[in-house]
Amino acid sequence: MRQGIHPAYGPVVFRDRAADYAFLTRSTMTSEKTIEWEDGHTYPVVDVEISNVSHPFYTGTARVLDTAGRVERFERRYGKQG
Repeated sequence: MRQGIHPAYGPVVFRDRAADYAFLTRSTMTSEKTIEWEDGHTYPVVDVEISNVSHPFYTGTARVLDTAGRVERFERRYGKQG
C-alpha cells in the first residue's frame, strides 16, 4: 500500500441521537467533537440520525403497506376502467 494517499483509519464513536445509543468502531471519519468512552480514553464522536438500534426495519416496527387492498378499494370506489 502506498504511503500518504489514504485517510487515517482509527477508533471513532458513533452516537445515534434518536435512540441515545453509542458504539465504538474504527473508521476514516473524524470529528472535532470528542467523548470520553467507557475505557477511559477520549475518542472523536460522530452523531448519526439513525442506526440499527432506531431503524424501524431492525426494531420490528416497520409497517407493511397493503398495496393489494388499496388497489381493490380504488377499483370499488371508481370502478374498473377498461
